[in-house]
Amino acid sequence: MNTITDNRPASDTHGFFSKSATIAQPGFSRWMVPPAALAVHLCIGQAYAFSVFNAPLTKVIGITQSAPDDWSLTTLGWIFSLAIVFLGLSAAFAGKWLEKVGPRRTMFTSACCFGGGFLVSALGVHLHQIVLLYLGYGVIGGIGLGLGYVSPVSTLIRWFPDRRGMATGMAIMGFGGGAMIAAPASVALMNHFKSATGNGVAETFVVLGVIYFISMTIGALAIRIPHPDWKPAGWTPPVKASKMITRNDVHIDQALKTPQFYLLWLVLFLNVTAGIGVLGQASVMIQESFKASITAGAAAGFVGLLSLFNMGGRFVWASTSDWIGRKNTYFVFFALGAVLYFLVPQFAQSGNIALFVLAYGVILSMYGGGFATIPAYLADMFGTAFVGGIHGRLLTAWAAAGVAGPVLVNYIRAYEVAHGVAKSEAYTTTLHIMAALLVVGFVCNLLIHRVHEKHHMNASAPAIN
Repeated sequence: MNTITDNRPASDTHGFFSKSATIAQPGFSRWMVPPAALAVHLCIGQAYAFSVFNAPLTKVIGITQSAPDDWSLTTLGWIFSLAIVFLGLSAAFAGKWLEKVGPRRTMFTSACCFGGGFLVSALGVHLHQIVLLYLGYGVIGGIGLGLGYVSPVSTLIRWFPDRRGMATGMAIMGFGGGAMIAAPASVALMNHFKSATGNGVAETFVVLGVIYFISMTIGALAIRIPHPDWKPAGWTPPVKASKMITRNDVHIDQALKTPQFYLLWLVLFLNVTAGIGVLGQASVMIQESFKASITAGAAAGFVGLLSLFNMGGRFVWASTSDWIGRKNTYFVFFALGAVLYFLVPQFAQSGNIALFVLAYGVILSMYGGGFATIPAYLADMFGTAFVGGIHGRLLTAWAAAGVAGPVLVNYIRAYEVAHGVAKSEAYTTTLHIMAALLVVGFVCNLLIHRVHEKHHMNASAPAIN
């Protein structure tokens, strides 16, 4: 057994932003918590829409067309890459701090970083200093992304012990859907601020930074955590833990000493790798697969449809996992995903656009569903006391998959084309490799069992507030 003590100074336990100050009063409705989480996730979901700024940022000096001193797309590409890297790093390294100080302070810090990152980036556009965009949106904004992504998770799981998957699915669905709001809003703002001397990017960054800061702060102020003895009305915890759901807690540092953590890391990594590469090349892929039938406009519609599947899958699959179990849900992801990846090239070769689109829609729904289901899976395995921090450390799998997925899709395709394979058939090998990776994921998921009791925290240890 592991005994964990609370070594924080007494001053940390008081104040408006302290963890103890967010404990809900009797009669508080737990259904007030998901909107607070959504207030943050809908904002940070803007990250998926950052590409709408790429073309305007290549014309900051030239306004209507790129000037010799304007930034190139390859230079700008590092902004988003840095944001994702610092999302993973901040989620991983701030996990223990999150569990110590609670969700309100963490969410407010996220608001300051994400909103402030836009303001620093606006200054970078105004001064035409790319390093300020790297620092603003990439580093500072990326830290805001990571803190904002993980901070509501443990709170939602504690409020919904009876429906963990549904609760996390509601919030993480917001991250998937945030881009659907941010993309048109950003374009509208740039058009509003556009003039003969500027394309409106700097002004748009300022407005977005202020709006996101306000929205995320409202979420931080509204968040509450349940009293340690609270449980939903009419719900009775099972007397005996089920086969895959523990009633004990594992400390965040101890979790890294268990094989379950690394198996779950691989489960998330393989599921995300299979989906993220396709997500980044969806438009090009469908156009090259159906060259005579799909226009650029239709391909854009395909990308939008995949976004809907990605967003909807986060809620539907996570909610389904409450009924069939987290392990069984991932079995579906890997088994069905492998079959679909194997069949997609045949759908393309036979010219069946409908089945091609449907297959990718289901694949992307499981990609999103994987993100939304993993926090509940972690809570089942390691308990709820440190699930936010453990989740943060597991998200390094996302950062790794963000590199592996696109590399598999892009480089194998380039190799195939360079060796004479038609573009319409250049993805076949890649998709078959994706199917094989999902088979490996199926095996990893199969190997996951309950955490051994030697890793459990001592029930008599002082609580960490």
